[in-house]
Amino acid sequence: MKKVLLCMVAVAFLFTACDDDSKTLSQEQEIDMSDFYVYTDGDDGSVVKSANSKDKLKTCHTMNVLNRQLSENPGQAKKMYDIEYQTRKFLAAKGKPDKPGNGGGGNNDGGDDVDVAPIDDGLGIIKIPVHVNVLYSNSSQNVSDNQIQAQIDVLNTDFRNNNSNISMLPSGSTFVNDVTDTEIEFLFNASSDITRKSTSISAWSTNDDMKKSSRGGIDPTSPNTTLNIWICNISGGILGYAQFPGGPSSTDGVVILYSSLPGGSASPYNEGRTATHEVGHYLNLRHIWGDGRCRQDDFVADTPSAGGANYGCPSYPSVSCKTADMTMNYMDYTNDSCMYMFTDGQRNRMRALLATGQR
Repeated sequence: MKKVLLCMVAVAFLFTACDDDSKTLSQEQEIDMSDFYVYTDGDDGSVVKSANSKDKLKTCHTMNVLNRQLSENPGQAKKMYDIEYQTRKFLAAKGKPDKPGNGGGGNNDGGDDVDVAPIDDGLGIIKIPVHVNVLYSNSSQNVSDNQIQAQIDVLNTDFRNNNSNISMLPSGSTFVNDVTDTEIEFLFNASSDITRKSTSISAWSTNDDMKKSSRGGIDPTSPNTTLNIWICNISGGILGYAQFPGGPSSTDGVVILYSSLPGGSASPYNEGRTATHEVGHYLNLRHIWGDGRCRQDDFVADTPSAGGANYGCPSYPSVSCKTADMTMNYMDYTNDSCMYMFTDGQRNRMRALLATGQR
């Protein structure tokens, strides 16, 4: 399979950083961007047999959508570089960690556990308003208010580290110290934060047409202040996709398969973790394996290298790239019931994005 792996050429930022300590290196020179990339092979590790049929199920289409957007929008790669630079600059100023990389790619294959401390950014609990858009062609797709509320509850449970399945993590696992409360919450009112639209389209592709179709019910400025979620039927067996920071504001948000909501029919992906995974992308998290099979980074220090996506409910340890894979991380592809953690490094990365005003 032809790989589409492009490393961004570093963009020089020219300004002087002098302080009382007379540092010899500017702050820009101290921010290592050498491992940053935007294009990936979006299909790398993204196909798996469905548990319920012989059809192939592409669980997350985010990286494919990113590749398309980068081709359609020449300035997006530079925007993403700038966002990554500001994220790393913020984390470097906090000293945790001094280099965001070392996990999910080829930089941490020696087997050493990396422990990252949560940053103190002074922001307290970050609360993100949510607007949900439901596009349906039949009654099954027109999910109920209660089911949507259950999905928002799952987001709050997961991002606040209240998933009861965390008890599945073996006490001897090297990941015990990495489990975190992101202190990010999602605000939602079912009586005012849902837009519904009946449509003749029975299944949507990943070209963002569902967002354009429902746009009339949404404040056009809302991407600046609100997480937009589109719930619909997606063609091709795709569970969902998200738009990374830096993409077009007119299509910003997350799309999820209607049957992936809690209680839906997309077992074993029907406990709401598709939304958790996609919101992780929306907040600038990459897949846990870096979409690069041991040789590419997810820009998070306390996520170990991985040879690709994991599926089902693997026993611990499941080893690739000389280390145990963090199969229970929300940014892997395991069953909903078997993913139950973000790490401190992922927490820091998401909060740095929000603290620097990149969302």
